[in-house]
Amino acid sequence: MSYTPPSDHDAFELLVPADAPVPSYGTGSLCDLLPSVAAGLGVPGFTSTLPIEPADRVCVFLVDGMGWELIKRHPEYAPFLTSLLPSSLGGTARPLTAGFPSTTATSLASVGTGLPPGLHGLAGYTVAIPGRNQLMNQLRWQPPVDPREWQPYPTVFERVHAAGVAASQVSSPLFAQTPLTQVALSGGEFLGRTTGEERMDLAARQLAAADRTLVYTYVSELDGMGHRYGVDSDEWRMMLNTVDRLAQRLAEQLPPRSALYVTADHGMIDIAPEDRIDFDDDWELSAGVALLGGEARARHVYAVPGAAADVQMVWSEVLGDRMWVATRDEAIAAGWFGPSVDDRVYHRIGDVVAAARDDIAVIASRSEPGESAMTGLHGSMTPVEQFVPLLEVRG
Repeated sequence: MSYTPPSDHDAFELLVPADAPVPSYGTGSLCDLLPSVAAGLGVPGFTSTLPIEPADRVCVFLVDGMGWELIKRHPEYAPFLTSLLPSSLGGTARPLTAGFPSTTATSLASVGTGLPPGLHGLAGYTVAIPGRNQLMNQLRWQPPVDPREWQPYPTVFERVHAAGVAASQVSSPLFAQTPLTQVALSGGEFLGRTTGEERMDLAARQLAAADRTLVYTYVSELDGMGHRYGVDSDEWRMMLNTVDRLAQRLAEQLPPRSALYVTADHGMIDIAPEDRIDFDDDWELSAGVALLGGEARARHVYAVPGAAADVQMVWSEVLGDRMWVATRDEAIAAGWFGPSVDDRVYHRIGDVVAAARDDIAVIASRSEPGESAMTGLHGSMTPVEQFVPLLEVRG
């Protein structure tokens, strides 16, 4: 069953800011990519909603943290990827929207299931476990919950594999048995390779191994450099150059009748220390809050019983000029998590949802020391975080 907010505007006044952008679910978001690819492969039950041409062999190369806006800023470090942008001669590309929140666990689940967050249910970096006064980290899967109860829908890989398409994931061996891989990217064969070069070469071989193939490959290092050093750092730019060479290496090995799509799970923005508000030291923002979930640019705020209205009012008064602040029902009605939200997902979403519209972060220095120390952040719906590439190369 799915929750749909009331449609009677006399009974339900939509107070969420009108200028809050909504991801392009169903027409141009990450959750539309693999269903469109599967439709092009002739798999029953899928419809293409993206303007991509069918191919018999398709590889999706996802680069963690490589936003559309960030590629455009650095053509000298990404000459191959830049050549695929619309402004380049013969280039074909368009940005997709990551979905909300624009964070790895949410986006990988959207890619792998072909569903928006309101259905697959990985609706944030950390979310409340319904019925328990406890947060779950959906990237690290802590504390453990049953993966298939948490996310019961089949992945696109499982469905295409069942239809006779050779499906495989070529990624780091570290991800082979993780719960996130199980619920988001399983189906067919997982092939672990340590280096990016090994992954590119193996992905190309897997593409050519059958008449109809779907291959997924992934690198995470760019995201790590952004979090540690920031996207305005030499370390990040040099890693972007490495990713560019990996994409070109894969593209040059494409077999006939194939297509390569290079995309990402989110972008990133550097937030200065003076633009960080520490929830752990702010009595106004913490008043009435039982759990602070999400991440610094996309917060799920869970109120103590009876305090939700007061928490929403305070967060709006304190942060409303720099963040989009909405109640759970307002955010759902506005489509932040997709056209509908499953009942099992409803209470994973905060009583209040706050998404950064400006250069701001709500950190928690004591309860989230590692995340609070990061230079580059993401999660919200601003263009630099939300827009991700869809770059195409044909074999």
